[in-house]
Amino acid sequence: MLNYNYVKLEKKNNIAYLTINRPDALNALNQDVLNDIKSAFEDMRSDDEIKAVIMTGEGRAFVAGADISQMRDQSMLEGRKFIVFGQNVMNMIENFEKPVIAAVNGFALGGGCELCMAADIRIASAKAKFGQPELGLGIIPGFGGTQRLSRLVGKGMAKYLIYTADMIDAAEALRIGLVEKVTEPEKLIEECEAIANKIISKAPIAVEMAKLAINKGLEMDVNLGIDYEAELFATCFGTEDKKEGMTAFLEKRPANFKNI
Repeated sequence: MLNYNYVKLEKKNNIAYLTINRPDALNALNQDVLNDIKSAFEDMRSDDEIKAVIMTGEGRAFVAGADISQMRDQSMLEGRKFIVFGQNVMNMIENFEKPVIAAVNGFALGGGCELCMAADIRIASAKAKFGQPELGLGIIPGFGGTQRLSRLVGKGMAKYLIYTADMIDAAEALRIGLVEKVTEPEKLIEECEAIANKIISKAPIAVEMAKLAINKGLEMDVNLGIDYEAELFATCFGTEDKKEGMTAFLEKRPANFKNI
């Protein structure tokens, strides 16, 4: 895999492991880190061997937030340019063609919470901590936090977390729907791998179509979303994997999907 300054990217058995690697700053997101994340996802997009991505952080944090030392002296125009670039990176992750699992190993605060919310699935270590502390810094969440948090946990809970800037533990994050599962720290990656491998065993095109149906459908009213679902359903009927999957089911054998 390619080398980056602040990201480690490894590949094993069709799974890519993307690790934010700036532990001395608790993996805080500055322009350089965001550049590396963007480049890594661009490189993974063109690698057909990668079927799923596990994203985590090096050391004690997933990502402890955006880099305040970089942001403090930015002008309005500089701040807008930085935040729009970060939003574009989060959008790239959310709309990435392959499933992305966030393995939240520690602090996921501010931009870190926003980064994990851009993933498809969030699995948290029992030691993980979540929060959106921006209002205490005189700003608001800017990497999509006001939008994704409300969609995940509901409007009222999103307002509570953002207005108070409270930090919550993994158990509370699970209770409110911010994460899908909590596991012991030493089993975090193993749990994410099990989920990734279960997804990889399914038809890749169908996985991509399901992701599109869910993500884009949330932007539509329910009737338009159902119409869009029908079109993606029909797209699956044009694939060889649909024939293989149904034939394997009738023949009571495992399917051999080829992503065609």
